[in-house]
Amino acid sequence: MFDVPFLLVVIVAAAVLFDFTNGAHDCANAIASVVSTKVLSPRIAVWAAASLNLCGALLGTAVAKTLGGGIVLPEVVAASQILVLAALAGAIAWNAVTWYFGIPSSSSHALIGGLCGAAVANQGFSALNIAGIVDKVLLPLLVAPLSGFVAGFLLMWGMYWLLARVRRRTVGLVFRRLQLCSAGMMATSHGLNDAQKTMGIVTLALMIFGFQDSVEHIPLWVKLACAGSMALGTAVGGWKIIRTMGTGIFKLEPYHGFTAEISATLVITGASALGAPISTTHTISSCICGVGATKRLSAVRWGVAANLVTAWILTLPAAGVMGYACYTLLHLVSGCA
Repeated sequence: MFDVPFLLVVIVAAAVLFDFTNGAHDCANAIASVVSTKVLSPRIAVWAAASLNLCGALLGTAVAKTLGGGIVLPEVVAASQILVLAALAGAIAWNAVTWYFGIPSSSSHALIGGLCGAAVANQGFSALNIAGIVDKVLLPLLVAPLSGFVAGFLLMWGMYWLLARVRRRTVGLVFRRLQLCSAGMMATSHGLNDAQKTMGIVTLALMIFGFQDSVEHIPLWVKLACAGSMALGTAVGGWKIIRTMGTGIFKLEPYHGFTAEISATLVITGASALGAPISTTHTISSCICGVGATKRLSAVRWGVAANLVTAWILTLPAAGVMGYACYTLLHLVSGCA
């Protein structure tokens, strides 16, 4: 019988809770457009997204390895058993704030910010893998939204060219069906990138507690626990965020939603293959803006988009501060480093 430390059990429970909030917070990424265009009812869309998030989470481990060893240096923080718990607590706190106010910020960057803040509180800035943060976090932070905007813009222009001679009613009927496929692809890619992040965090905790020698192998039970909890969170849903994503940026029709989801799927899947933990929120938001900009610039509610950008910029430092504060509090309470 394995003697599992109580603190490790608490960390795994916190990771499961984070993935639950992640699923509830980010479910709008996959289903907002398909709900706003009335292709599916909210209830059916949520459960379909939950199932596909679960499937996507089991398809790869590249992003999990980045979170486990590419953000902080495992050998530097190996003695700190409360670090991972502090990182998760900081990320959950920021998720709770943004979820409450209906702000579609990035759960991914909340987790990364919480991890960085806790690591700095533990060992200073020497605990951070600066090269990994630049390559896998900061560059994708800039490139993913830009790629999403460009992909949405270009694909939408191509769609206008292809459909120029097709009757509007026919276009609507065809793309109401096609959007079922694009929403499914979006939900799967969301699981592929987002659920892996917590898998990497749990694996880092297992290494710190001596249950693994490295973060290169992700145990099957970790994959199932993280994927399942995120799917359950998606089933609960975040309806305030769905309203913001589905109608707050640009009024979507089925062919707009299809194009935005296909664009986002391409960007997210490519990033997942490279092990980059990008924000699905950033990506689908920028794709919607790109699609809307092809109609006319004034069709996009740039004020809402600007508020989203502000939330994105704040997430990393805000979650970092919360991670730092959580580590300091846990250190005082536990008396351990």
